[in-house]
Amino acid sequence: VCWLALVALSVASVQLAGSGMLLAALVLLAAVAKAWLISERFMELRYAPPLWRGLLFSWALVMALGMLLSLQFAVSS
Repeated sequence: VCWLALVALSVASVQLAGSGMLLAALVLLAAVAKAWLISERFMELRYAPPLWRGLLFSWALVMALGMLLSLQFAVSS
């Protein structure tokens, strides 16, 4: 089931790829969801201490927000 969710998110991100900030945000949201699925299911961090889970998820979230902000900066200038 987890593998099918990862495949569906990958297909959705390819289908959403295009120009525009909204589509970029949706693709990055799908990437963050994939990172969460991988860390929780495949890496089995659901049994890890909350600090490790939070650090790994926040890394993916910060990277996605950084990419979105840099894209916004590149488009506006």
